[in-house]
Amino acid sequence: MYRIAVTGATGYLASLIQLYNKEKFLFIPISRKDLDLENTDEVKQFFEKLEFDMVLHTAARTQTTDCEMHPDETKKVNTDSAIQIAEICQKKKARFIFLSTEQVFNDKKETGPYTEETSPKSTSVYGNQKLAVEEYLNTHELDFITLRLSWMMGLSFPELTSSPNIIKNVMNTMFYQKPTKFTVNEMRGMTYAKNFAHQFDKILGLPKGTYHFSSNNNLSTYEFANFIAKELGFDDERIRQFILADKERYADQFRDLRLATDKIQQYGIKLQSSQEDAKECLKDFGW
Repeated sequence: MYRIAVTGATGYLASLIQLYNKEKFLFIPISRKDLDLENTDEVKQFFEKLEFDMVLHTAARTQTTDCEMHPDETKKVNTDSAIQIAEICQKKKARFIFLSTEQVFNDKKETGPYTEETSPKSTSVYGNQKLAVEEYLNTHELDFITLRLSWMMGLSFPELTSSPNIIKNVMNTMFYQKPTKFTVNEMRGMTYAKNFAHQFDKILGLPKGTYHFSSNNNLSTYEFANFIAKELGFDDERIRQFILADKERYADQFRDLRLATDKIQQYGIKLQSSQEDAKECLKDFGW
């Protein structure tokens, strides 16, 4: 049984992966209480002593504002520690699974979906911090998988709190009757996190390289919010009252963050539309 060290082990996606695959792998959960990822010396000592076959590196400081306001501190977590762990994986001949982001394309002028061969270009600190790790992996001899993910969706279990996502945002808007703006000038994949966790064993077996994992979507974020509200059973009048169109954000340049997934699907990884994902998620949780 493979021993897989999981950073960010208490996060939503990492928790789902461990929950759905606990009979298949021996997980070694690593959270903030175990390791300070801002301290690269501590990271090095920790992983040099640890026995593992793979590292699933999910830990990151992902909030864009946080990264913009604290670039040095977030770089230590998002870039420096990731590279440090990758270096140790190389020495131990262990596989390094790195979670990257659609945000590496947030400064592209052409429209998506973007393939793995599309040259990334990011205008954000967070996107460039992730790109720095990608570049390191692509230029060093180690066994790695880089997975660029879209915005993940999911709802909370009694013992597991989901991360902020479009379904939760719409639920909070409609159930608490809080008028909320959703972006018109943006299109991105919205992916049910469970579908990643359920296919984790297949993902581990991918050949070395970079892959996109994202459901396909042709709706703007505003249109997708409307879709979810309708799936929740709200009528058009109530939806217009609370789901508001934000036409100002990205008005100067439409933001297309969609990821093409032909490459990963060639290896038996199944992906569907974001609308199907949202319906599946709501059904799973009794909506």
